[in-house]
Amino acid sequence: MFRDVTIDELLAMQAKGPHTFIDVRSPREFKEATIPGSINIPVFDDAERTEIGTLYKQVGQDVAMDRGLEIFSNKLPDFIRAFKQIETPMTVFCWRGGMRSKTASTVLDLMGIHTTRLAGGVRSFRQWVVHELEQQDFPPAFIVLNGYTGSGKTTILKKLADQGFPTLDFENLAGHRGSIFGQIGLEPSNQKKFDSLLVYELERLRREPYVFIEGESRRIGKVSMPQFLFDKKESGVQINIHLPIEERVNNILDDYEPWKSPEHFKDAFHIIQKRLHTPIAKQIEENLAMGEFASVTKLLLEYYYDPRYEHSSNQNTASEHIQITANNVDDAFQQLLQNIVAIKVPQ
Repeated sequence: MFRDVTIDELLAMQAKGPHTFIDVRSPREFKEATIPGSINIPVFDDAERTEIGTLYKQVGQDVAMDRGLEIFSNKLPDFIRAFKQIETPMTVFCWRGGMRSKTASTVLDLMGIHTTRLAGGVRSFRQWVVHELEQQDFPPAFIVLNGYTGSGKTTILKKLADQGFPTLDFENLAGHRGSIFGQIGLEPSNQKKFDSLLVYELERLRREPYVFIEGESRRIGKVSMPQFLFDKKESGVQINIHLPIEERVNNILDDYEPWKSPEHFKDAFHIIQKRLHTPIAKQIEENLAMGEFASVTKLLLEYYYDPRYEHSSNQNTASEHIQITANNVDDAFQQLLQNIVAIKVPQ
């Protein structure tokens, strides 16, 4: 017989060694929010879940359960086969630890496949995430990479991570680069997904003396950074990176590749068009139409992003600022490595 486990028990099992979390909800539910690292082996697909839900509301519970059993019975061989491929201990869950995870666990047990079930499902995991963030407990100091748009902050953060330095990439967790164009080519996270990923990252890094991050706004795409982390960012050591505007333009073009999805860039530009002087906005629109993305990028930097950055950077009151003026990202990274030893991290 399968056994129900709590969130604390589940995390303890995960800490001991490889452990597979299986979300048996529909693909749409799984995509919206799940336990980080989980895989999706659904009892019902999106259409089937909608059908059963409609029957439940319009006809009744018994009819809905009969239809659910019929659907699940037909896919049972494939369902069992998917679980047999998992070689680690496993835990299944659904939304509230209800019928879907109970059915899955019971069937697996009958087939000789041992699994545990998360009591309370994803909802209990979400409650744990919220509780962890409410503790506002993250000891490491922040070393913050600042710079105008296109200064290569994300690239430098990845280079630091590759060399073993502790880093926290808020943009990666958010699935967004932080600008009005930031979600193009990415899959933005919702707040639940962001929070879940963030809690895992905070636990991974909490014993470090310091952590490198980018100088983000509190809002990143569709999500918001917790206030206590934003305040920690504001009081951290600030590294200001300065690159020539031509180099920043090239970095942005390499990152975004606007020629691959020009319509998305036009749509994003129209959101901010009214915030620009009419002649500049008209010129940008004409350049977009002709595919002159380098000119578009430079104009947006000069007349939109740089002034906004200057305004926000003037609000920062951190006591330590380190200036790095470089020719390109690689040069900036090497200078940063030379400065790391001299950085005075707040205790």
